[in-house]
Formats: sequence, C-alpha cells, structure tokens
Amino acid sequence: MAMRKYGLRNLQLIASKTNIPRPTVHARVSKLEKEGLLRTWIHPNYAKLGLVRAMVFLTTKPGKELLAPEALRVPGYWLRLIRCMGECNGYYSTHAIPLEKRWDFEQYLERIVASGIATEYRLLWLEEAGSPLPDFSYYDTKKKTWTFDWPKWLDALAAKPAQAQRKETSPPSPFDKKDLIILKELIKDGRTKLTELAQLLGMTVPAVKYRFDNLAQSGFIREYVIDMLPFAPEISDLYEMVLDFQTREGLALGEKVLSSLPMVLTLSRVEGANSISVRIYLPRTQMNNLLLMFSALTRRGVLAGFTYVLLDPMTIRTQTFAYKFYEDSTGWRYDNLEYFEELRKVSSAFDKEDGMRVIFQTAPVPSFQ
Repeated sequence: MAMRKYGLRNLQLIASKTNIPRPTVHARVSKLEKEGLLRTWIHPNYAKLGLVRAMVFLTTKPGKELLAPEALRVPGYWLRLIRCMGECNGYYSTHAIPLEKRWDFEQYLERIVASGIATEYRLLWLEEAGSPLPDFSYYDTKKKTWTFDWPKWLDALAAKPAQAQRKETSPPSPFDKKDLIILKELIKDGRTKLTELAQLLGMTVPAVKYRFDNLAQSGFIREYVIDMLPFAPEISDLYEMVLDFQTREGLALGEKVLSSLPMVLTLSRVEGANSISVRIYLPRTQMNNLLLMFSALTRRGVLAGFTYVLLDPMTIRTQTFAYKFYEDSTGWRYDNLEYFEELRKVSSAFDKEDGMRVIFQTAPVPSFQ
C-alpha cells in the first residue's frame, strides 16, 4: 500500500512511512519479486502525451482468427491484444491513439471489416485507467481464504449516490522523446533503476533523476501499479465488463465501490457515457454471484445494462505506447494510407499456405493485467 502511495523505487521512504526496518522492506520486496508474486509498473497520463485510449471488440470471421491480431497491430499504436469469447467472439484490444487521429483509427477498423477479416467491431474511447490494489481485508490469513461479501457489495453499489464532482483536467506540459523513453521503461518495470535509464539514454544519473522527478511532479506518472493476483490462476477466469449506469452520480459511486473489490484489476470510464470498463479476475465458482449482483442492480435501476467477454490469458500480447512514432519536431506520426497498404499485404500473405499454419500455445502468461 505504501509503495502504491509513495512510489515504487525509494524503499528507504517506504520503510520510513511504514515504520518497518529498511532491511526487512528490502528483503520482503526482493523475495516477492524473485518468486514472481510482485510486478510493478506505472499508468502514464495518456492525455498529457497527446494520446487517447481506445478499447476494441473485434468479432472475427470464422477461419480468419489468426489474421485478426495481425491486422490490429498494423498501425503500431496497440497496447494489448487478447482472444475473447462471449458477446464478442474474436479479439479484445486496447490502443493509445494520437488525439487528433480518432476518426482515422475508426476508418482503419472499418477497413478491417471491409477486408473480410471481421464481421463487426465495437469501439469505446476510454478515459485514464486505474488499477486498485486488492483489498486484503477480505482475506483470512489464518484460513488462507477470501470472503466474498456479495450482499454488502450489492447494498454499497445500490446506495443513494452523492452529487458527482466534475473531474478537473490537468493542463498540458512539455515533453520530449527522452521523457517518453523513461515512461515506457517504467511501464515495463516501475522499479527500473536510474542507472539503467542513464545508460539507455546516454545521460548522467542526476540528469535522469531530474527528468524523472519532473515527470512525476507534472502528472505524467498518473498511478503506480502493484500487480498481485489475489486468486490462483488454475481456478480463476479473466473478464472485461462494461457497466452502463443510469446516472453520472451512480457511475461515480460505482467506480468508488468497484475500486475496493478484490476481484477488480483495472477500471476505465468510457468517454461521453455513464459507463465504465472493468477488468475482472475471479474464481469461476463466484462468477454467477457477480452476474446476479449486476442483474439485481439493473432491476433496481442503478444499471441500464452490462456486457462482458471472457478473456484468454494464454493469448495476451502487450507492448508499451508507440514512442518510436514520436519526433520532437513533428509530434506523433499516423498514416492511414500506409496502414491500409500494410493491411492488404498482411491479408494477402495469410491467404498463402504459410499464412495458414497453426501454432499451438503451451506457455502460460504470468500477468493478467
């Protein structure tokens, strides 16, 4: 909790804030990282970078499933690709698109459908993401079991909401490509050492520290993320759900309550709607209870509706934002004509025998974020 609040790198500060001896803090963090139980990174403020996040549900045409992720990768601005099943049978993806190129990206998705790779798509533009730390007050350390207090959570979500507060947008701040490289490294590992960044950028450690501190103080680092899976992967599933609230006030309350639930990994409001996208990681035995809760909220008039897809963690592919496409002199580069041609080549190559070769996956993916 202290690392999330005060930052991931300065363990001496964490020791001071928690009154835990510094050697103990170092030993515990090192052990968790070594055993693969703790991963850390940051959520950058995409709006400050001139980017906006998009979430796409692409329903693939039967037989073209292998081609769909390649098509979604063509523009280069993708963040995450995952096979999905349910209301959308195909691929779930997120992207960080240059703000002024929204319409171009929608045109590219239209071209994917027109090419016969997919039958339809659903596009939602998202606000900044939040990744709450699992609330371990629901965990019994002696019995090593979780408590799922569905009645309590239902009442909390159905409570009368207070007046919603308007979220203030932070003013733009200057940045350059070296700042982007620092941010993308922190997305990969939030505890990246300054010496490593200095070597990568060909700068002195004090110069890198100055940039890092400036990025943090200017709001480019929106949130420190602690990745800890609360439930065993063998008995759990990963979902992406979109909850449509009746009112803005209900959305604000729902976001607050959902952030406290141990099964919620990530939340993102949907732009221009009273909706929120929620990534859920939950034991299979509890999934029906989750659906019963959302169904009850719909009957009570809290939700207008909800949709969800099952995500296959074995197929997760991730990358950082497309920092290579940014130049200090010209900004973000985005060229749909180039992407249309590349999409045609990808589709043509797939039609050949080599493009139809099936490769079965065997290795699990350690992180579901």
